[in-house]
Parts: sequence; structure tokens; C-alpha cells
Amino acid sequence: MALHFHGKDPDSPTNNCPAVFRDEETGDFYFQGETVVDPDMLARFSADSPLLDSESVVKLPARMVEIIMEACRAGVVR
Repeated sequence: MALHFHGKDPDSPTNNCPAVFRDEETGDFYFQGETVVDPDMLARFSADSPLLDSESVVKLPARMVEIIMEACRAGVVR
């Protein structure tokens, strides 16, 4: 796996996350961030897309949109 680090939240008070990564071989994305644990929020997500035991919802701040878009523009794997 060849992970490319695209960036982290420049306004993070601890300078360690959230962050965006992309697998250069498969094009898959990896997001590091705050795991959503609020039962009401999880119920809302599950209403549209039920969560498997191995899945979680991760919150990224809106200010990271450019970093996320950069990762999306990095190339399409076919």
C-alpha cells in the first residue's frame, strides 16, 4: 500500500488530526478524525446507510474541503 498524505487540519489545536490520506494504488481514501459517538447522530446516519460493526463515522471540519478536494483531484484509478 502506497499511502499519500494530503494534509491535516491547519487549525488543529494539537496539530495531529484530522487528516486525509489516499492509497495511490487503489485510489481509496482514508480519513483520520473525531469518531462520532453521539447516539442520535449515529441513528440519523444509520437511517440512510446502516453501519456495520466494523464501520464508523468520522467527522472532518468544513475548513478541510480544499484538502479533501486535492485528494479527489489526485487521479482516478480504473
